[in-house]
Amino acid sequence: MAAPVTRQVSGCAGRVPSPAGSVTERGQPLAAAVAELPVLDASGRRVTFGALFQERRAVVVFVRHFLCYVCKEYVEDLAKIPKSVLREADVTLIVIGQSSYHHIEPFCKLTGYSHEIYVDPEREIYKRLGMKRGEDISSSGQSPHIKSNLLSGSLQSLWRAVTGPLFDFQGDPAQQGGTLILGPGNNIHFVHRDRNRLDHKPINSVLQLVGVQPVNFMSRPTVIHV
Repeated sequence: MAAPVTRQVSGCAGRVPSPAGSVTERGQPLAAAVAELPVLDASGRRVTFGALFQERRAVVVFVRHFLCYVCKEYVEDLAKIPKSVLREADVTLIVIGQSSYHHIEPFCKLTGYSHEIYVDPEREIYKRLGMKRGEDISSSGQSPHIKSNLLSGSLQSLWRAVTGPLFDFQGDPAQQGGTLILGPGNNIHFVHRDRNRLDHKPINSVLQLVGVQPVNFMSRPTVIHV
C-alpha cells in the first residue's frame, strides 16, 4: 500500500481522546498518531490528516455521511462562504466525510461546495477524535442551516440512494460528525462533537472564532460587516 503523500489541495468544545486512552486538551498538540492518519481526496490520493492544517489554521468539519440531508444542507451553506474572506483571515475550510472517495465529486456538484474536501472511509480519525456513534435524540434542537423537515429530508436521502450509481449510504448512518479548529501544526483550538444530526455548530459562531466576518445565509451569500 502506498504511503500517504504530502498535502495537495482537494476542492470540488471539548476534549479529544488520544489513541492510548489519554485526553488531549484544547491548546495542546493533536496526537502525532492521529495527525499521521490518511485521508483520501477526490482522486483517491492519500494525504496525511496533519498536512491539511500544517501551515495555517483550518476549520475542519466532519459530516455524518454524504446521503444525510442535514449534512447536505449544512454543506450547502458552507459552500456560500466566500473564499476571499477565508484568505484574508489565512484560514482553510475543510470538510471530511466517511464514504468512498468516489462520492466526493457528486457531493460537491450537489451542494455547490468548492472548498477542500476529503474522506476517511475507515472512520479511523472519527474514532480517534471521539466522534459519537448513535444519536442522542433528547438533545435535538433547531438548526439555522437546515430547511427540510425529517420526512421530506429522509425521502430525499432515500431517493438519492436508490437513484445513485451505487446503492449505499455513503458512510455509516449511525456515525455523527463534529467541528474542530486546528493548526498551524498540530495545535487544537476548538472541538465540538455532534450529539445528533442537528447538533452541528452554527457556521457563523465558528467563523467568529477564527476572525472571519459572519455570512448572511438567508439569501445570496454576503459578508455582514460588523
